[in-house]
Amino acid sequence: MSINRYRLRHLVNEGHRGAKITNNLLLQTDKLLGVILLCNNFVNTALATLVTVMTVHLFGEGELILMFSTLAVTFAILIFSEISPKIIAAAYAEKVGIFVSYILYPLLQVLYPIVWFINLFVKAWLKILGIKVSFGDGVNSLNMDELRSIVTDSGKFIPSKHRSILLNLFELEKIEVDDVMIAHPQVEVINFDVPLEQILDHIANSHHTRIPVRQGDREEIFGILHIRKAMNLIRFHHQKDDLTKDDLREIIADPYFVPSGTPLTVQMQEFQKNKRRMALVVNEYGDLKGLVTLEDILEEVIGDFTTQSPSRIGSFHQEDDGGWLVDGSSSLRDLNKKLKLTLPADGPRTLNGLVLEYFQDIPEANTCFKIGTHVLEIVQTQDRVVKIVKIFP
Repeated sequence: MSINRYRLRHLVNEGHRGAKITNNLLLQTDKLLGVILLCNNFVNTALATLVTVMTVHLFGEGELILMFSTLAVTFAILIFSEISPKIIAAAYAEKVGIFVSYILYPLLQVLYPIVWFINLFVKAWLKILGIKVSFGDGVNSLNMDELRSIVTDSGKFIPSKHRSILLNLFELEKIEVDDVMIAHPQVEVINFDVPLEQILDHIANSHHTRIPVRQGDREEIFGILHIRKAMNLIRFHHQKDDLTKDDLREIIADPYFVPSGTPLTVQMQEFQKNKRRMALVVNEYGDLKGLVTLEDILEEVIGDFTTQSPSRIGSFHQEDDGGWLVDGSSSLRDLNKKLKLTLPADGPRTLNGLVLEYFQDIPEANTCFKIGTHVLEIVQTQDRVVKIVKIFP
């Protein structure tokens, strides 16, 4: 009963004969318990009766003698037949369980009629008590929290990096695209209304592979430009010097929009299904909220990549006094994870949003305040936005 069912299932899949017999016994737990307890109680009862008969035959029927013999046989049964064997079996459940299955399986075949007859009364008694018992397939299903606890307590059995990845995978269902997206003001966009020379200059100096393209008075995103395709097109028309905006428009792919609040697990599957690597996040009114990429989701699982665009580097750095200078647009989840902070992340998603919610106004520079256990100071505000905040250790 103490054997690891998942380890046993693994041995069964590898074709281990003893594991198959053990698993077969555990699949019929009522019959397994029946044969074990039938033999166990028979031996204990027979032993007690035998000792009593021997004591009477050798020393007579004195009350003290019978009491002493009863205590002696009880002590012997507890030490040698019950406690010691069960402690050993619990410590070496796999080895002992598989070994004794070779004994218990044929015993069950031989004693099956008796076990079946006894179980009739057991089932009737349980029915009277209103107790329903279902042993299933011998392996209880685990919920997400239990799986997380198993991985956390795995110790040396799972390398720390692998354990971190698994724990991050468990968190994906709780994280939405809004938590990892690049906010709308920080999204690099090509303005298709400007002259072609400015567009080509923008393409040449971009650090990204794909860039959204906007046009019109409402600055709506109408497509995604792949920089490599654009460079190939520019080279093709370089000699002729006849490149036009219409040529660029032909290689601009349709944008891929996803609703705000989509869980990362769902979005990762959608990326795979639609053969996409980037999506534009919109709210219920169709307004652009930000941009999320496959890389953003992968970083939530395996950590930051070594290559980062300049726009995403240096959002925080530590000063000599131990305090952190943090960009107001920084994600609260990132700050909590990377700087080991405990800022509340169940409301606003950025540090700027958290500060504005706290003050219900735009605070002035050099304003110091406390959120939870953290002391923060407004270093710089600009255009109704908190630009830089210092978080003290």
